[in-house]
Amino acid sequence: MPEPIIDPVTGFHIPVSWIEQCRDAEAITKIGSGRWVILSDGRLLKRGLTTGTTSAAACKGAVLSLQKSIDCVEVMTPAGLRVSLPVVSKEGFCIAVKEGGDHQFDVTDGVEIFALAHPGDKTELLAGKGVGRIAADGLCADLGMPAISRYARQQIMRAIDEGLQETGLRGTTVELCVPRGVVLAKQTLNPSLGIQGGISILGSTGFVEPWNDHLVDSKMEELKHAKKVVVTCGRTGLKFSRILFPDHQAVLVGSKLDRIKFEGDQESILCGLPALILRWAWPDVLEGTGRGTVADLVQKDPDHGNITRALEKAKMKLPNTRIVLLQKDGSIFRDVP
Repeated sequence: MPEPIIDPVTGFHIPVSWIEQCRDAEAITKIGSGRWVILSDGRLLKRGLTTGTTSAAACKGAVLSLQKSIDCVEVMTPAGLRVSLPVVSKEGFCIAVKEGGDHQFDVTDGVEIFALAHPGDKTELLAGKGVGRIAADGLCADLGMPAISRYARQQIMRAIDEGLQETGLRGTTVELCVPRGVVLAKQTLNPSLGIQGGISILGSTGFVEPWNDHLVDSKMEELKHAKKVVVTCGRTGLKFSRILFPDHQAVLVGSKLDRIKFEGDQESILCGLPALILRWAWPDVLEGTGRGTVADLVQKDPDHGNITRALEKAKMKLPNTRIVLLQKDGSIFRDVP
């Protein structure tokens, strides 16, 4: 029997039957590129690119254009896959456009990200207009710092270094801007999370998972057939769930926790960072805490009764499911059998 194909972004072993149902002759090549996801019925959906990947392309393009204008940039993603993006660049200025892929709720789809590079003796990344700033504890960076996650910053700095190597320049200062960032941020969770003045530059894999009702159905179908399954909400949860529970099939369901249904004979776990799980369990979890975000509550008052109460509500929704809340480093914050 043929070996299953492995999704290079998530590590998911795709059943051969899914491939056999696909009518696209280039399905295996597309899946191998990391840009496409296959559903249980054989349909293909395209992954988008994160603000981190788009920013990396803009920054590298800006450095390269100090010598000559270019219209395409290749960057490495945190998932270890290289991707090419079209850009517009000239004399140290570059524009890259974020591609949302088949994600019908991506409010940053099509947003322009600007980068302006100046040669110098050292290399520095500056966050300009439209890049959010951290105004609450427990987020992707320290208070007052740009809302650029660790993985995204590493990706951007690698792209800048590649640009310096190709041009032979010693160093560069690159300013990153998102002209529509302030407006777009109002359509995101940033204001409620404690991020002000713009959007976040994120991306632990470099790719945006496609999302629509068909994909939700496929994820629920994926859940049904696993005897041991761990469900998670985001990339961090997915990564550490595979490490903590290697004998369980890990399934990423995003924010659609209300759609989860386990079979009576399944050994099930819900595992991930606290914010989405606790808010799903109890939308008013922050009421009376004096905290603006779940991340701040967990960091500053980890024994607060609202956390315990939210977990009790979660167990009422999933009485036979183990619930594991993680810290950002993968350590277990709470474990409710």
